[in-house]
Amino acid sequence: WVLIKRDAQQIHLCCLCRYKIYAEGFAWSVSLKYIVSCGFLTLIIAPQYEDFLSRGLVPRLNYWPVSLSPDLCRSIKFAVDWGNANPSVAEAIGKRGQDFMENMSMDRVYEYMIHLIKEYLKLQDFKPSPPSSAQEVCMESLLCFADSKERDLLESSTASPSASLPCSLPPANMDIIKNWIQKKSRIISDVQQLENNEHV
Repeated sequence: WVLIKRDAQQIHLCCLCRYKIYAEGFAWSVSLKYIVSCGFLTLIIAPQYEDFLSRGLVPRLNYWPVSLSPDLCRSIKFAVDWGNANPSVAEAIGKRGQDFMENMSMDRVYEYMIHLIKEYLKLQDFKPSPPSSAQEVCMESLLCFADSKERDLLESSTASPSASLPCSLPPANMDIIKNWIQKKSRIISDVQQLENNEHV
């Protein structure tokens, strides 16, 4: 990742292996989107956090779930053995993950962002106010600060009407959410059962 940070053109170097493993750190990580985008079978180790990307991924459809317990190494070995024994299925899972990434809609990203901002707002115990030095930013002021390339991009961008109001999010359908969570949990349990039976 250090190389990629220095030179984004080297992103292809991250996609040289047949299997990619994603493990969370102590917080949200940006690397999941790059790993899934490679198109290889992604092994995701029991994630605790979800974001606009990970919440849409389905185990055994877009990635292979890996258990932390009882034995992480055994779970990874099982996933690799399964992938080696079922190469066309493993390849299809990786491709569907890649397709999911490619078709990620900015509307879903914006929905997630507004939801996250609203949830953080509920946790605030102060009323935010702009500092006295703050200046209102509008399209014209953005153009003032833009270099020639940015100016061309800003001037050529077109706005299209939206079906929904800005900063609005329809209420959550708890039945859909509950069913989605149950489906993912059921698939992960099925994979754990395969591991326990060592059925590749």
